[in-house]
Amino acid sequence: MTIRDRIVADRRARVAREGPALGAAVPAARQAPAAPFAAAPLVICEIKRRSPSRGDIDADLDVVGQAGRYAAAGIRHVSVLTESDHFGGSLDDLMRIKRRFPDVAVLRKDFLLDERDVEVSHRAGADAVLLIAGMIGADRLASMLRAAERLGMAALVEVHDPADVDQVRAARPPLVGINARDLTTFGTDLAHPLRLRPLVDWPARLVFESGIFFAEQASPARAAGFAGVLVGEGVVRRPELAGELTAAFHGAAPADFWGRLYARSPLREPASRPLVKVCGVTCRDDALRAVEAGADLVGFVLADSPRRAAPDMIARLGDIGALKVGVAADDASAAAALQGGGHLDAVQLHGAEPAERCADLAQPYFKAVRVRAPADLDRIDAYRCPRVLVDAPAAGRRLGAELVDGAAARRPLWLAGGLDPGNVRAVIDRHAPELIDASSGLESAPGRKDPERLRAFFAAVARRS
Repeated sequence: MTIRDRIVADRRARVAREGPALGAAVPAARQAPAAPFAAAPLVICEIKRRSPSRGDIDADLDVVGQAGRYAAAGIRHVSVLTESDHFGGSLDDLMRIKRRFPDVAVLRKDFLLDERDVEVSHRAGADAVLLIAGMIGADRLASMLRAAERLGMAALVEVHDPADVDQVRAARPPLVGINARDLTTFGTDLAHPLRLRPLVDWPARLVFESGIFFAEQASPARAAGFAGVLVGEGVVRRPELAGELTAAFHGAAPADFWGRLYARSPLREPASRPLVKVCGVTCRDDALRAVEAGADLVGFVLADSPRRAAPDMIARLGDIGALKVGVAADDASAAAALQGGGHLDAVQLHGAEPAERCADLAQPYFKAVRVRAPADLDRIDAYRCPRVLVDAPAAGRRLGAELVDGAAARRPLWLAGGLDPGNVRAVIDRHAPELIDASSGLESAPGRKDPERLRAFFAAVARRS
């Protein structure tokens, strides 16, 4: 039984014992004024005491005081987790918050099962309800959507995978949440909503749910066209995040590197091969050869290296048919200048940059981490970007299989270090990386790619075992 299955089973049992109001003194008719659940941006901050994956977040949380902190930061949308057995919430929390802050739009977040839950939510004062597509059949979901509309409520329809999207497509809900959290394991992947987003092919406002602890983690969602975010634990633990998120959804949106990257690897289709970055490119001809061979990203080193690329060459490249990444080590000023001019799609930070400084150095970015020993794997968890590139401690060297396995257990694997036409197929078969990064193993001399090695490398990558 998955975690979600257990929560749903426990809720069904509680409803059978206590009824759909779950023992709360819900009024016979709604008393709270309605507040529109549509204002932009949709920064939704949550009231949440605990979770199955994290245990107690704040067991003694003052829910009204917490909602007040959100309101003071300019938040107009509050999510209240009312599930009691696993999250420590209740409908009483929702009613107390709505009475104190009648102008705030309140979302009831729970594992709702049928139209009775929608009706009880409305009477309790909710302005919107969460409907989890994966646990509600298509017919029941459509009926719950109609019930919410009839009562003047919004419905945030949550999807987790392509099957969920297919199920809700006929209903075409105007508000769709894509959860970075897998409710079967409660693990999170900040890239998952970005990969699923293109499958929502009807007019809808999208909300990125879960996994955000820092404002910079909302930037890829905004760049990819999400209307807002729903944040739980991060904002309960650090209420000032509420204001930071609101600020992140104003002003110019960042470039959509992550959405464009994952458009090259559709979630619906089984991955035929990993994404491929060819790095250490120093001239236009090699960049075009790499793209012709099949590169999804081309990397240009902008640090002291025999493979250092000239900034003016990068600036003259234009659209080469692949994403362009500048590689910086500690001093990212040259890469950031090229990025600001529209000549790079992202910056790979490959020095000793601390997690809290990365977004100030470049945006969008991803971090590379050199791994020498098992203790170095802990550094992967420190960084806030959706992916971390795991690299060997020296150019041309490969990481040991156990270290690679340890890295893959922490995040979907992006791997560099010593990859060449002779070993890449075995690495793919053993570790199933999402992205591979090759440089010296494709060269005839430092900084010059060998056309034959490029072709052989991509043939090995595409070959089925």
